[in-house]
Amino acid sequence: MSAPLTGVVGLVALLALISIRVPVAIAMGVVGVVGGIYINGWFSLGFVLGSQPFVTSSSYSLSVIPLFVMMGAFASRAGLSASLYQALHALIGHWRGGLASATIGACALFGAVCGSSLATAATMARVAVPEMTGIGYDRRLTSGALAAGGTLGILIPPSIIMVIFALLTEQSIGRMFLAGMIPGVLAALLYIATVTILATLRPDWAPRMQRVHGENRLAALRMMSPILGLFLVVMGGIYAGIFSPTEGAGVGAFGAIVLAGLRGSLNRQVIRDALVETASTTAMLFMILIGTSVLQFFIETSTLPRVIVDWIGTLGLSATGVIVLILVIYIILGCFLDSLSMMLITLPLVFPIVQEMGIDPIWFGVLVVSVVEVGLITPPLGMNLYVIASSVPNLRFETVAAGVVPFLLADFVRIALLVAVPALSLFLPNLLM
Repeated sequence: MSAPLTGVVGLVALLALISIRVPVAIAMGVVGVVGGIYINGWFSLGFVLGSQPFVTSSSYSLSVIPLFVMMGAFASRAGLSASLYQALHALIGHWRGGLASATIGACALFGAVCGSSLATAATMARVAVPEMTGIGYDRRLTSGALAAGGTLGILIPPSIIMVIFALLTEQSIGRMFLAGMIPGVLAALLYIATVTILATLRPDWAPRMQRVHGENRLAALRMMSPILGLFLVVMGGIYAGIFSPTEGAGVGAFGAIVLAGLRGSLNRQVIRDALVETASTTAMLFMILIGTSVLQFFIETSTLPRVIVDWIGTLGLSATGVIVLILVIYIILGCFLDSLSMMLITLPLVFPIVQEMGIDPIWFGVLVVSVVEVGLITPPLGMNLYVIASSVPNLRFETVAAGVVPFLLADFVRIALLVAVPALSLFLPNLLM
């Protein structure tokens, strides 16, 4: 069997292992080991296994991951999500579909601190669903807005997915964060526009509420100030050059702990749960990164990326055509794979193509994060859909899947805009870095 064909067989075997629920890190490691032995023999693989796990996990840049995870873990336990929702409820709840729009806004702001889509969706579901269903919101609109809003957690910085992309492709974490700002805000605005259109077409789905006046609106702004302050300190400090992304993550984690203490929600159980979550999530991510490094050795030595690059060259596509082709493949894979697995499996194949075509890696990174984000709400495996369905009593998965369809259309509009206007992603990195 030729080396490129071995690479193809390895990828098929990887997808088969994942489909039978073998953990992603183990699946990638097994395929990388078996394929590496077949192509390179025991000696070369032994050298890789002896060095690559340490090289992968000992990088100083990776220390940003547990710190951002810790920031999100303490922030979610400090009651910040409830404060954000109540504040936006008071400010925009009187709009058409105001509560759904407030939910999306709260997801965007909380995701900016949490960095995890699944955590954002699960946390906001517990806060927003009782309020929305209590005044008669249709469950399709409620669940669709929550599932879509939860995806903002991986696009608006700081984002764990962006950090991992930057580390794997040797790009600047700061530039990646800046590049995600405008697309993240655009995503939130398009979701809110979708809610407004649905509420206008189907007013029975979203009853309007009374406008809040005077002191209550000022109180709402005060409720938002802690999480906005934490975001500005972390991101502003990074871009002002006061500290590095890793130091910024440390400041953010400490700030989340302080906020939890000031709100009276910091006790032994909360500290224990947050630290256990940080350790388990970090261990999972590091195992996946190690598995990815072993798989990448196999894929690269199979010469499959070079074969794919040469094949795409024969198609005569422009750089934009190549990007569209890659994004279509990602959207299809998003129906069956979770976002992190999809990105880690495909990057060894598609990133050499991006480099060969001279495509800006930061722009490509934003597009990849945007598309894997869409995978979180794409049936049948959209993880956010399952999180919402399991978080709300008597809510069927089919209802959530139906409710998220209009928001998927908004996502496709956003991705088309990002492809057509690269400046939406590159303006801030080129201006400030």
